[in-house]
Amino acid sequence: MAPPAPRAAGARAGARGVKPPLTLDTEVTYLKGGGPAVAAKLAALGIARVRDLLFHLPARYEDRRRIVALNELKPGMESLVRGRVAGADVRFAGRRSLRVVIDDGGSSLLLRFFHFNDAQRQGFADGRWVRAFGTVRAGANGLEMVHPEYRVADDPELLPPEPRLTPVYPLVAGVAQPRLRAMIQQALEAAARDPDFNHELPGLGGPDTLTSLRVLHEPGGTDLGDLLLQRHPAQLRLLREELLAHQLCMRLLRRQTLARPGVRIEHVQPASARLQEELPFALTGAQRRVIGEIAHDMAAGRPMLRLLQGDVGCGKTVVAAIAMLGCAEAGLQGVLMAPTELLAEQHAHNLAVLLGAVGVETGILTGRLRKADRADALARAASGEILCWVGTHALFQSDVHFARLGLVVVDEQHRFGVAQRLALRDKGPRGITPHQLIMSATPIPRTLAQTLYADLDVSVIDELPPGRTPVHTAALSNERRAEVLARIGEACRAGRQAYWVCTLIEESEALQAQTAEETYRQLREELPELRVGLVHGRLKPAEKDAQMRAFANGSTHLLVATTVIEVGVDVPNASIMIIDNAERLGLSQLHQLRGRVGRGAAASQCLLLYQPPLSDGARARLEVMRTTHDGFRIAQHDLELRGPGELLGRRQTGLIGLKIADPVRDAAHIPALQKLADHWLASAPQDAKRLIARWVGEAERYAQV
Repeated sequence: MAPPAPRAAGARAGARGVKPPLTLDTEVTYLKGGGPAVAAKLAALGIARVRDLLFHLPARYEDRRRIVALNELKPGMESLVRGRVAGADVRFAGRRSLRVVIDDGGSSLLLRFFHFNDAQRQGFADGRWVRAFGTVRAGANGLEMVHPEYRVADDPELLPPEPRLTPVYPLVAGVAQPRLRAMIQQALEAAARDPDFNHELPGLGGPDTLTSLRVLHEPGGTDLGDLLLQRHPAQLRLLREELLAHQLCMRLLRRQTLARPGVRIEHVQPASARLQEELPFALTGAQRRVIGEIAHDMAAGRPMLRLLQGDVGCGKTVVAAIAMLGCAEAGLQGVLMAPTELLAEQHAHNLAVLLGAVGVETGILTGRLRKADRADALARAASGEILCWVGTHALFQSDVHFARLGLVVVDEQHRFGVAQRLALRDKGPRGITPHQLIMSATPIPRTLAQTLYADLDVSVIDELPPGRTPVHTAALSNERRAEVLARIGEACRAGRQAYWVCTLIEESEALQAQTAEETYRQLREELPELRVGLVHGRLKPAEKDAQMRAFANGSTHLLVATTVIEVGVDVPNASIMIIDNAERLGLSQLHQLRGRVGRGAAASQCLLLYQPPLSDGARARLEVMRTTHDGFRIAQHDLELRGPGELLGRRQTGLIGLKIADPVRDAAHIPALQKLADHWLASAPQDAKRLIARWVGEAERYAQV
């Protein structure tokens, strides 16, 4: 019998109750102040090992370098104060609280605590000194601080101001700032002893990595203004490292994929001509150009890696259908993956119409299929009986097999991660990598695409089909709701159709938004002569389909909906879009919703109903919508207003969670870093491996270094 495999040193030491030597790969449970309970909490922040602490960077800084006299305090100030305890007692009026009055000889300040124990209460003995940091506010009996950070001593000399700025980190419940700061100090000490971590990296310039991290974690005499503006040399060094790491990761992913054999498909252009004969409209010049790029890639004998971008209504789905038809005519299967059940159902319906016209069947595989239907779909996919498929995340499941998968189309890629895209790629035939066509319904500015999709070639459909009419957009206060109702009734009686989009399905105390259910009842009461429909994500698929069909064929005048109709719905006669509580939605979502109208010959309107007063951000978003229709300009504004993390969802972008870099703010760095990435891969592959491990972590999930 073979001897048991040796366990890691950390595991052996842990079993004996002895802490292992502290290295960057040590689990945080072995740090002073760690332990299993703290380690489990830190896991929620993505912190598992000592090296993860190094890159858990401060969210902001507090200036505790000067003690502010109590008579200088004003409401709203964030200040460090020091005074002698003049009285402390527990009050039970309304809510139990500990009230501590401190005095610095000139003025007094009240410190209030709602969460405290007896030891804390007894620590505030009369005559002792307190140093406290917090935000000053006006209370019923003068200025006060609620739950400040504090220290108590018998001598004021033992409570000096801090020598440097104090970092404030993103936290998780159960781990306080002081504990996290102490653990990060241990991580910095471990990094200083690690020769690999201190290896010089060529071409980056500025302070080295460890020096830069020390500046951010221990900002000595650092100017707070430079840190807040993200222009300190230490920040510039680290953000360039991080952007370079992701460029390297994406390039390695591309290199790895292109090194695998791809199936040669030469049927895309003939498929385009064949489908064009069945379409009631002509393809635009931009669509024909993009189809040519896809046809070239799929016939090249290596896997296609292409991002297809285009504004709302530009015809991306038709291009995807042609690519899937070309695949089917080569005897191979194509799969279109969508992020939601509704969008998958809409794609399946559209492809069934488009491809059914030339005799190609389309199947669907989602989590909602009944057991028998799912078993039938799995069998037909595995046998190759159906060549074109549409599905959701259900496609990733281990029991889903395709006989001859030749093409993967991913719609709304920003809703998926890189690893998910690779999971579908790996469902291809043994030894063959399917072609990948990645579609983005959210236009992405070029600077952001250079970071998000550095492993992909980019095609852009920059032309709308003829007949699309401009949509006039106006923002109206909810106070004019009655006026809007009257105008909608008049327009619908004249034969037009309208969407009324709400942001919630049911009442919520937290969000005072008009909901779909309430609005549906209200519109039926106030416009009894109109046929009003209702669709939202909680309807059964059959009910939802019936409502959508009734609106599409004109049986329903007015469709009340949640944002489930954001993408995929095409009703040319619908020429009015009302978006309720528009201030609650982002620019990208507002633009997608507006794109549901303006698809026919009639002049179209989009009314953005908002609940005053508007925040500055909401006012800016509505003004952008009112003044521009260009999806790429709107996406750029959205990025500038909200940042890429909020626009795309950091965990789902493929960026694997940027810690310090911002692809929009830092766009000027990207071209030079792309060249540096190519240079490293050619001449310094070990440095590439080192940097990816440092910033990205589990690089093997995205590329094999």
